[in-house]
Amino acid sequence: MSESTKSKSNRSLLLKDASELMEQKSVRATFRISPEFIEALSILSGRLGLKQKSLFDYLLEDSDSLIAIARSNPRKNIEKKSRIQKTFVISKKSLSSLEKLLSAVEASRDDLVEYAIQRLLPILLKERNQQKKRETVLSEIAQHFEHSIELMRKIEKSVGKDDPLYEYYLAIIEAYRDAFDKMENLVQQGKRILKLRMEKFEF
Repeated sequence: MSESTKSKSNRSLLLKDASELMEQKSVRATFRISPEFIEALSILSGRLGLKQKSLFDYLLEDSDSLIAIARSNPRKNIEKKSRIQKTFVISKKSLSSLEKLLSAVEASRDDLVEYAIQRLLPILLKERNQQKKRETVLSEIAQHFEHSIELMRKIEKSVGKDDPLYEYYLAIIEAYRDAFDKMENLVQQGKRILKLRMEKFEF
């Protein structure tokens, strides 16, 4: 390969990399969508450890699916009074994808955003089910923790606080209490997902 060809190839790669970086650039976009959809994005981004920007990228990358959903679910008579204005930070790529989709379907930009978020339904259902299981298990753990506390009191009465056996068991209880507090906090935070009106996400 000649030096001239190598130079052109390198410039081409640099331009490609620069283009990809520009697509990932963050921009602010304002939509009017239902509060449930806003809440769903907030909940899942937290539970999945993802930024909302990354969720938007995921939701808008499959344009064929969104077009199919939009065409099979006309929303001319949809109730839009409950929608509220919300500004999101999304990638330039996502915003560009959204604008391109508008030319392919008879739907507003806000409708398309709701269609995209509806694709989260399987994940929402899975997370709701997981939350219910966690609450059931936490209830059982709470009972076990109480029994452990009762046993600690019995050990204290039997051998005294200064006995190494009690001290070892106390260390276990303290670690248990710390872990239990974290489990309680996890389950408490997850209660938000059970308050979502899931019928809003059905196609």
